[in-house]
Amino acid sequence: MDSFRTIVNIPKSRHKLDYDTSSLWMGSCFTENIGLRLRDLKFPSEVNPFGVLYNPESIRNSLVILTEKRSFTEKDLLYGNDLWYSFYHHSSYSHPDRDICLQMINDSIDRASSLLKNAAFLFITFGTARVYKLKESGAIVSNNHKLPHDRFESIMLEVDDIVDSYINLIGDLKEFNPGLNLVFTLSPVRHWKDGATGNQVSKSTLMLAMAKLKGTFNNVSYFPAYEIVMDELRDYRFYGDDMLHISKQGVDYIWKKFMDSFFAPSALPPAKEIAGIKQGLGHRPFNPDTEKHRLFLRGLLKRITAVEKSLPSVDFSGEKREILNNLENPDGGNSFP
Repeated sequence: MDSFRTIVNIPKSRHKLDYDTSSLWMGSCFTENIGLRLRDLKFPSEVNPFGVLYNPESIRNSLVILTEKRSFTEKDLLYGNDLWYSFYHHSSYSHPDRDICLQMINDSIDRASSLLKNAAFLFITFGTARVYKLKESGAIVSNNHKLPHDRFESIMLEVDDIVDSYINLIGDLKEFNPGLNLVFTLSPVRHWKDGATGNQVSKSTLMLAMAKLKGTFNNVSYFPAYEIVMDELRDYRFYGDDMLHISKQGVDYIWKKFMDSFFAPSALPPAKEIAGIKQGLGHRPFNPDTEKHRLFLRGLLKRITAVEKSLPSVDFSGEKREILNNLENPDGGNSFP
């Protein structure tokens, strides 16, 4: 025996991600772990324009809004706990000022809708089959915004509920963007509020629904993030302190698998160079007011200029402002994200 673990064999995707292919990422926090890495490498992408979403119905509702490019008005907002909020959005879109809340929501919808219209990929990560209905209206909410639990009814979706609603959605998406490829994933993050058995029932429901959709449409595929964690990693050292979310080491491993499957060969050199630049931008010098550090910053500027010349769509404007600011005001220290 050469190996003491089972390996999840992942076929190479027929369609590839490159710096001229855009992607939209929707779903649970696992979507953000991978999608934000892609965005950090300057690929054209949008990640969770409604905030983190966990269940299939909330994701479907959000995608319908994007295909309609619907604008929210003050009638779509509610007020509570000193914040304006929307039941379609995560609390990250809430704000004490109603107009700012609306602006954040509508700016995000506008960007994501425009990107989705020409995107090569839509990545959807399901987290749980459990949904929460607002009793007074019967509407499924994306977030309860810390309102009393007795205002909501908890329901576990059935496989056919998910499949039927997504058959209609995928048909509408094909009309909206005929070249769109959908990639489903199942989040390995466990929803422990349902207990061990309830979590497995929920994940199994989602898995069956995705399998049916994959067998129905030729533009739908599946990436086995869940299986990688369950079968390849299968150890609590790949989980965070809460023993539910995946650790950075685990996400790093899934990210590598994702790159092997989806990255075009032409995307690898610039992605590696951009990763190196980002690492340099995160450097914190002990003595910023030295010629050695200024030479380091000027070197980063040259590397950024070279990337921008080869990839005109890549935007480093924010990073360049920070570098120039640090060259002019070294005592201010680096302030890169």
